[in-house]
Amino acid sequence: MTQDEFCALLQRFTAAAEAGDGEAFAACFTPDGVYHDYIYGDHTGRADIAHMMSGLFHRDAGPDYRWEMFDPVCNGNLAYAWSLSSFTSRVPDFAGKFVVIDGISRFELRDGLISDYRESVNGGVAMAQLGVAAPRIEKVLGRWARELRERPETQAYLVRPRQNSAA
Repeated sequence: MTQDEFCALLQRFTAAAEAGDGEAFAACFTPDGVYHDYIYGDHTGRADIAHMMSGLFHRDAGPDYRWEMFDPVCNGNLAYAWSLSSFTSRVPDFAGKFVVIDGISRFELRDGLISDYRESVNGGVAMAQLGVAAPRIEKVLGRWARELRERPETQAYLVRPRQNSAA
């Protein structure tokens, strides 16, 4: 995929997300694509990804959801972009709270579509804006830390020797 093709895909991706159009959002993915969401978990295949976007995310984030990508970089089959997103929560415990977060998105690409999507977002920033109680934040961050350590790529990283011996 070229840089221009990736930018066009990002435009479709974020426009569909902002509109809550799960079908259009899922159409940005390969049929076997995976969306790894830090709140809602992993979603595989277009039907599951469409449901995550329209049935879960837009249920909770509401109609003012915004998502904009900046500084996209694509090398053909792998791409990254920095993003800002914002929404007003519709989750009953946090209804009416406005949240803005930033993140880095990683896109694995195949046949002009996304085959694997994951992002790095500081969810603690979002939880603080929502007013989540400190014990609940601690519990969630602890779970995320365990999940990070259990990932196969993290395990492979931890067993490899350091590349740079200067320290």
